[in-house]
Amino acid sequence: MSTGPEALITVGSEAGFDRWVEAFRPRALARGISEALFDRAFRGVTYDPYVVEKDRNQGEFVKPIWDYLDKAVSDERVANGRKALKKYARLLKQIEAAYGVEKEIVVAVWGLESSYGANRGNRPLIQSLATLAYDGRRGSFFESQLIAALKIIQAGNVAPDDMTGSWAGAMGHTQFIPTSYLAFAVDFTGDGKRDIWSDDPSDALASTAAYLAKSGWRKGVRWGTEVQLPSDFNVDLTGDGVKKSAADWAALGVRDMGGKVVKEGGAASILLPAGARGAAFMIFPNFRAIERYNAADAYVIAVGHLADRLKGGAPIKAQWPREDRALTLTERVELQERLTQAGFDTGGADGKIGPKTIAAVKSFQRAIGMIPDGYASLDILKRLRG
Repeated sequence: MSTGPEALITVGSEAGFDRWVEAFRPRALARGISEALFDRAFRGVTYDPYVVEKDRNQGEFVKPIWDYLDKAVSDERVANGRKALKKYARLLKQIEAAYGVEKEIVVAVWGLESSYGANRGNRPLIQSLATLAYDGRRGSFFESQLIAALKIIQAGNVAPDDMTGSWAGAMGHTQFIPTSYLAFAVDFTGDGKRDIWSDDPSDALASTAAYLAKSGWRKGVRWGTEVQLPSDFNVDLTGDGVKKSAADWAALGVRDMGGKVVKEGGAASILLPAGARGAAFMIFPNFRAIERYNAADAYVIAVGHLADRLKGGAPIKAQWPREDRALTLTERVELQERLTQAGFDTGGADGKIGPKTIAAVKSFQRAIGMIPDGYASLDILKRLRG
């Protein structure tokens, strides 16, 4: 059996895991991890089938964006966020002054990632990452995260037993993965540690602001805003590939939900996350800064909208196509395969609805006389099945 980082182990075992750790040890030492630290960090670490089960089953079912937003920006989460803003007002003011990222955005990320620190994850991180690296489905990625985690411990930021997180290796109040921690985490309290795990959220919140700042966040500029499109709007102009100024969009009849021209905020695109029958958003470069934290459009919209709600903004006004259901992973793969077979190339069939798949859906919709909004729905799959 291969023990390299890309080895694919169909059925894991404790014995196989032990052999993997033995083979991994020299690779870790070659990356600067000391023998003593490695042995200390791996003391008591065992194969964890739970995290493999979670990794292999994620993505089969994806919530529609409206279900996701219902929970992500619930009244309870808004209320708890406002309490957090009040409780940590002084700290958040200092962080905003230091990094130029509005406190509401930082708190919104905190709310989405761990419900304001209530759900930070309690699984032993070294064990989870080592198990996932051994499992091999994304071996290279998880091995790089494991090396980074060992470096974090070696630097004295946290003891191995205190390094806990989610099953997938995300850590602390705002769920940094280890490589992001090394790149962006800061010691805001000045105690010599970048401590994102403790009950004190200072370092975690400051690290989140630092992450967003380095990702291009511009203070005083909105991430995006819900808009209404004119009845004759050309939906071919939606998506990341088309960028215009707010004034240019206004000339095409785009307005905010109050009927006013949207203020400038940089090159903007129109996003239809649930197709032409759902809400429309004008998104600005700050959208991309949040996207660096998590690339899913639903996540970015949730963070931005939660931040707006924390400022006193209104809920999303447009209706969603709630009668629809999201495609399963199997159905998403089938959709891509059928599109490609029909002459609309999706660039592969991996179940991920990215720009190429959206473009292929648009082309298919256009070919059969539908509104080409690029929305990969069950209706599209049924039409492809004929």
